[in-house]
Amino acid sequence: MRPFHALAFGALVLPLSAFAADPHSFAQPDQVRVTHLDLDLKIDFPQKQLDGKATLTLDWKNPKATSLVLDTRDLKIASIEGIDAQGHANALKFALAPRDKELGSKLTIATPQQPAKVRIVYSTVPTASGLQWLTPEQTADKKLPFMFSQSESIHARSWVPLQDTPAVRFTYTANVTAPKDVRVVMSAINDAKHPLDGNFTFNQPHPIPSYLLAIAAGDIAAKETGPRSAVYAEPSVVGKAAKEFEDTEKLIAAAEKLYGPYAWGRYDLLVLPPSFPYGGMENPNMTFATPTLLVGDKSLVSVISHELAHSWSGNLVTSAAWRDIWLNEGFTTYVQGRITEAVYGKTLADEEALLSARNLQKTIGAMPVNSQRLAPEPRGIGADDSLSEVPYDKGSWFLRTLEQRFGRETFDEYLKGYFNHFAFQSITTEQMLEYLKANLFDKNPGKMSWDEVKAWVYDPGTPKNAPLPTSARFDAIDKERSAFLAGTRSADKLDAKGWNTQEWMYFLDGMPDVAPLDKLKQLDAAWHLTGTPNAEIGMRWYTHAIAAGDKDVWSAAAEHMSRIGRLYLTMPLYKAFAKTPEGLAYAEQVYAKAKSGYHPMTQQAVEAVFAKAKKGDKSEK
Repeated sequence: MRPFHALAFGALVLPLSAFAADPHSFAQPDQVRVTHLDLDLKIDFPQKQLDGKATLTLDWKNPKATSLVLDTRDLKIASIEGIDAQGHANALKFALAPRDKELGSKLTIATPQQPAKVRIVYSTVPTASGLQWLTPEQTADKKLPFMFSQSESIHARSWVPLQDTPAVRFTYTANVTAPKDVRVVMSAINDAKHPLDGNFTFNQPHPIPSYLLAIAAGDIAAKETGPRSAVYAEPSVVGKAAKEFEDTEKLIAAAEKLYGPYAWGRYDLLVLPPSFPYGGMENPNMTFATPTLLVGDKSLVSVISHELAHSWSGNLVTSAAWRDIWLNEGFTTYVQGRITEAVYGKTLADEEALLSARNLQKTIGAMPVNSQRLAPEPRGIGADDSLSEVPYDKGSWFLRTLEQRFGRETFDEYLKGYFNHFAFQSITTEQMLEYLKANLFDKNPGKMSWDEVKAWVYDPGTPKNAPLPTSARFDAIDKERSAFLAGTRSADKLDAKGWNTQEWMYFLDGMPDVAPLDKLKQLDAAWHLTGTPNAEIGMRWYTHAIAAGDKDVWSAAAEHMSRIGRLYLTMPLYKAFAKTPEGLAYAEQVYAKAKSGYHPMTQQAVEAVFAKAKKGDKSEK
């Protein structure tokens, strides 16, 4: 463990203008900012609720301010007190505004005396958008109930009242009570040897944005994978997960060699039940991960490289608003590739970069123009919708372009300095560009025009001269696919025995959107794709087979959809089914049975697909 004060991060005091109004938050951080959270929680599994007490330490920016405005969604507020510098508490008046569909309810607290702290007693509702409650039957081991949070993008407000904007960073402590035998973990340092006595305490000494506030509780075992890393998972899963992620220390060391010391002490992983809606979530000290990564060959460990990379790009240097999320995800996807290359080789890193770029080329044209920009007009896109392929894949492509133009050594030095300069701060696209110009372009003139930078960041689409890595293996797969589709090579003669997960993904990604049914039948007979345990391959295969009209795969597709709640791996199947009346009816039957095991975000996404299909709108969302 390396203490923070030994890391020698550079300091920069940001002007209040850096905290421009976030359209996805009611908070007013230019008036007053939360700097610390003391959280007391009781986990009530039977009622599917958290009973909470949140004490917020305040930094008053405006000496004339008379109110504190917080973000909430569906919270039941019991009481609010102001606490002065001497610790005296007084009841405060407050008003909870009507619920906005996206933003929740604005909580306005009257604070004429500008208290040092405000204490809020509250409880959550069973349908809190940032929490999922699972019965024992919905877990792997079917022994104890399970609960976990997903605060990104604006769902922390559904389980804690706070300034729910990435512009505001705070430290926190937490005391959590839970039933005995249940382990609680949070986005802070966790103790694998903590007794399961129903009482847990946590401390996060580094300032984090609200979307990185995280909690989980259930039948969770732990297994060390290195001197500063462990895997947490249900007992029947933890051994397999520890084997899959046994290279975690190597990944940390590779990232440190590139970009400087790991600032957070420990890097642990929690493998959640299959209903987790994302591949991974970079919660500080405790990445949350989907079990769909556990394929046995480490081929999907790049997701862990991605979440680890967030320890520098996202958690250390954070986008100030969801409009700037490419500063988190684009930088992280780039760093992920560099970690993957360092640990697993250039071939795999290039294949993954090509997969993302080709997918972006295929999909970006169908997106609304504003959504195609790295830095879109902020009010045109919802907070959750900002997390599209664009910030990830276009953002990382832009950074690979910078690396190519300026040279890897020069760009590495620049990026290391960038992380050091803005450490533990939230910044805007424009602040990043100002630093880029001063510290890369002005110091290395003639490598790239500034107009090209502006085109990457503010124009829709991707530049025509955007460089791509080459992959001899992908080139060979292109020829295999073309011969198969042309009928000059049968499915069983494809040279696919040695293909890794990424190569199967590339082969299937290049198939026609609606492929000939007989070709898909031949492919399945030769390579047994129906029923594959690899969810990345399964998602692509079932989507193609459903589109081609192959009803023989429907039951296996339904099993995939019911078993996996990860949006990326499930939504393409629902969309494929929804394109025909018979498919839509079948998908609704599948959903009716699977719904209770889905996260609220997944439920919302599936129901939106159904509603759109019934209106006759066949375009992509």
